[in-house]
Amino acid sequence: MPKTRFQALVESRNREHINIDETGKRSDLFAKNVFNEDKMLQFLTGEAFEKVKSAIFQGTKIDRKIADQVAEGMKAWALSMGATHYTHWFQPLTGATAEKHDAFFDILPNGKAMEKFGGAQLVQQEPDASSFPSGGIRNTFEARGYTAWDPTSPAFVYKTTLCIPTIFVAYTGEALDNKAPLLRALQAVDQAATGVAQYFDKNVRKVHATLGWEQEYFLIDKALANSRLDLSVTGRTLVGSFSAKGQQLDDHYFGVIPARVLGFMSELEKECTKLGIPVKTRHNEVAPNQFELAPVFEEANLSVDHNLLLMDVMEEIADKYNFSVLFHEKPFAGINGSGKHNNWSLATDTGVNLLSPGTTPMKNLQFLTFFVNTIKAVDTYEELLRASIASASNDHRLGANEAPPPIISIFIGKQLSDVLDELEGVSKGKLSPQEKTELKLNVVGKIPEILLDNTDRNRTSPFAFTGNKFEMRGVGSKLNCAKPMTMLNTIMAKQLTDFKKEVDVLIDKKNLKKDEAVFNVLREYIKTSKRIRFEGDGYGIEWQEEARRRKLSFNKNTPEALQVITAKESIDLFKQMDVMNEVELKAHKEVELGAYIFHIQIEGRVLGEMVYNHIIPAAVKYQNMLLENISGLKEVYGAAHKKVAEGQLNILEQIGEHIVEIKRLTDEMADARKRANGMSVVDKKAQAYCNNVKPYFEKIREHSDALEKLIADEFWPFTKYREMLFSK
Repeated sequence: MPKTRFQALVESRNREHINIDETGKRSDLFAKNVFNEDKMLQFLTGEAFEKVKSAIFQGTKIDRKIADQVAEGMKAWALSMGATHYTHWFQPLTGATAEKHDAFFDILPNGKAMEKFGGAQLVQQEPDASSFPSGGIRNTFEARGYTAWDPTSPAFVYKTTLCIPTIFVAYTGEALDNKAPLLRALQAVDQAATGVAQYFDKNVRKVHATLGWEQEYFLIDKALANSRLDLSVTGRTLVGSFSAKGQQLDDHYFGVIPARVLGFMSELEKECTKLGIPVKTRHNEVAPNQFELAPVFEEANLSVDHNLLLMDVMEEIADKYNFSVLFHEKPFAGINGSGKHNNWSLATDTGVNLLSPGTTPMKNLQFLTFFVNTIKAVDTYEELLRASIASASNDHRLGANEAPPPIISIFIGKQLSDVLDELEGVSKGKLSPQEKTELKLNVVGKIPEILLDNTDRNRTSPFAFTGNKFEMRGVGSKLNCAKPMTMLNTIMAKQLTDFKKEVDVLIDKKNLKKDEAVFNVLREYIKTSKRIRFEGDGYGIEWQEEARRRKLSFNKNTPEALQVITAKESIDLFKQMDVMNEVELKAHKEVELGAYIFHIQIEGRVLGEMVYNHIIPAAVKYQNMLLENISGLKEVYGAAHKKVAEGQLNILEQIGEHIVEIKRLTDEMADARKRANGMSVVDKKAQAYCNNVKPYFEKIREHSDALEKLIADEFWPFTKYREMLFSK
């Protein structure tokens, strides 16, 4: 048996369990390490406290004097928590988080030392912008970029560092991160949704987009994961024969959580609780060694920050328990991949969920208004939603093993479909008294009853209504939620803005009453957005053909999906909503395409190394053993040895054929990669990697997996699926 694999198996089997104390109330720990309202009341002046609250809820500016006061209070609290450093914590276009630590420590002119942290350090810092992806916004010699404090997401202490959530922008003002566009999109949807919500309640002053993500992930013993070159470098297995047992018995799903995993989960939850991340649910997922956790819903910006922080904390705690946590959307072939379902809704500052029906027809009309407008927004901009979840890793997951297909559609259930079908028949213009009564009592009035006994959920729908929210199921497990949330809230802001204009015209110029005008506009939206509603199974050629008939987009891969980002309609949309300008959109697209190219390029190089340095040598070594055996049989049996060694000769021949093919395909893949690297236009280069390089991966894997089955277990160099997926 190869030394690395053997040592990893022994190491994984000898792990000692770490006991964790789960006693005590979680509420006592919640937000212990967060500079939240309670801490601000304690450490800030009254003036500073009110200014920060105003910045959070009204978006007002914080001047230098107040910033100095906030910094002083924040420093005092952080020092009391044992912090020694501070950092601006931001989200560059790498998809991960970034931080540069500075000590509070400083030297005074008299040579004495002190802890120093002022308003200037709180509000703004200057990391090197040239070293992060910028899509051409910043040249290598143009290093200046700024991180700027986001007061809507509270600072927190992690270990010994005060972390201050910030946006990241170029010297010229363009966003170099995922957070700045998200904040703009949230502001746009707030303004648009507030205007519409005031049709039903004049007291509404603000609308928050809410988000509840569900994080799926795999836990693999660290030694086993590190023994695989592909898994440790790319995050997924590029080769590997299926285990005889996978997920077919459904015995892992919601099963008893293994003790070692439970220890990891318990410590993770405690750390998350102290950081203000309201994690609530934990369980085994469908695939072996796959798990999920989910939090309580939060305001979208804070929820995005918490998900990114969670992934950082997960990796650190997993290391303590000798696990590797895998966020790749499809780390193992043949079993379920991992998603990050984004549950989205809109909530008013009066405490109302706008996607939840109420106790009166008017409240239910409010629900219908936001419900139908969401459907209309997704129908109009379905390609943009698809683009927001596009990545090299998510391409492997979409359309496979319960993951939704790359065709965006909406599932709302039969009962709600029946309601919309009835509303489609509403008369144009003024409604008769009988029609108003019928609508209010028998159509709109029955919605709460319908949702109490909602129809079955569709697990393959990319965008499903699930009672009081929409669930965006196509989001990949390692994706930054800011991307789909920016897109969804932008298109919703545009849709609600257009809706209000249409309703106001009917009220002001056609003299329709408010509810009549709303019904009239909703009726047209229901008619024009019917194509996006789909109740069936998203798999199969039948749905693909039906989707084409409905003129829904079917962008199978990332290079195809990203093209819509810089279409004229998209540029106009983002400009109108003041979320991103043309320069930013083009830059974001170029960064995404560049990331796609690098991911496929790295995978190709790793696969080539595995073939040349491990797979072929293992096959040749086993061939030599077979040849030695056949030679021995020939010495004993002479010419009759062929009959005795028939099995060995057959295996020898098969191994030889696979060696020839895997070598040929790997050589061709390397040549295709070289040709792609010679292209200067990023779009064409990405398409070349997608269409000319990536297809070799599965062909090479086919021969590698065949060799894995033919070669004696002791000769195979890589830790096998059954060894990784069923270790506890």
